[in-house]
Amino acid sequence: MTTTSARPVWEEKPTFLGQLGKGGSLAVVLLLILIPLYCVIITSFSTQASINEAGGIVIFPAHGLTLQAYSEMLSGGVVTRAMIIALGVTLAGTAVSMVVSVLCAYGLSRQNSLGHRTILLTFIVTMFFGGGLIPTFIVVANLFNGYEQYWALILPSAVSVFNILIIRAFYMSTARDLIDAARIDGAGDWRILWSVVLPTSKAVTAVMTLFYGVGYWNSWFNVMLYMPANESKWPIQYVLYEYVNQGAFMPGAPAAHDVAGHAQPAPLALQMAVVVLTLIPIMIVYPFMQKHFAKGALTGAIKG
Repeated sequence: MTTTSARPVWEEKPTFLGQLGKGGSLAVVLLLILIPLYCVIITSFSTQASINEAGGIVIFPAHGLTLQAYSEMLSGGVVTRAMIIALGVTLAGTAVSMVVSVLCAYGLSRQNSLGHRTILLTFIVTMFFGGGLIPTFIVVANLFNGYEQYWALILPSAVSVFNILIIRAFYMSTARDLIDAARIDGAGDWRILWSVVLPTSKAVTAVMTLFYGVGYWNSWFNVMLYMPANESKWPIQYVLYEYVNQGAFMPGAPAAHDVAGHAQPAPLALQMAVVVLTLIPIMIVYPFMQKHFAKGALTGAIKG
C-alpha cells in the first residue's frame, strides 16, 4: 500500500534551518505582542509601591497585586456608562454599515445593473480624494444639525469603499449557475441576495462585520469633533483618550488621593485598567472570526 504526501512534488522538503527560522520568527512576533499586553495587565493590578519601584510600567510586581484600580474604575459609573454607550454605537454603526455595504456591493457586482460603471468609478475616486475635515464638519454639524448627536458618530464613517470592493469581488465569484437557477425559479434580486448570495458569502460577511465593529469600537476622533463638551455622552474610547493621552483625571471620578478615608489606586494602574477594559470585547470576538479571515479577506480579493 503506497501513501501519498500532501506536499506537491515540486515543493522541496523544508530544511532544519528553514523550520528553525520560521519558528523563531513566529516566536519573536508572538513575544512582541504578548509582552506589552502582559505589562499592561500586570500594571493594572499593581499597587502604587510596585509602580514606584519599577519606575512606571511593572513587569514583576514586588508588592503584590490588587483589584483596587478595577474596583475604583467600575464603582463611579463613568466607565460603565461609557462602555454601554460605546457598545450601542458599535452595534448600531456596524449594522448600518453592513446593510449599506452589502446592498451596494451586490448592486455593483451585477454587471448589467443601472449605472454600474459610473457608480463604481465614483466610489473609487472617493478613495483618493475627499472634501476635507472642515467641509465635512460643516455639513454634519451645521447643515444636518449633527452636533452633540450620536448619529454623528456613525453616519460620517458608515461606509468604507475598500470594504465594499472586497465584498463586491466576493459576490462576483458566486457561482452563476446558482443565480441563474434561482432566476429560473422566479426569484428576484432581493430573494437571490438573501437566499443565494449571503449564505455562500458568510466568510466575507463575518470579516467585514469585524472590520466595521473594530473601527467603531476604537473610534474617538468623531467624538472629539461632534461632542467634545458633553462628558455624559462620551464612549469609552474618548474617556480613555482624555484620561490616558491627555493626562487628565477620569471624567466624574475623584482625584488620585485620599477620599473618605481610603487611598485611591495608582493613576497609572487606573489608566492601564481602562486600557484592559477596552481590549476585552475585541479579545472575545476575534477568536470566533479568525477562521474566516483567509477566505473572507483574501479569496474574494484575489478572485475579483
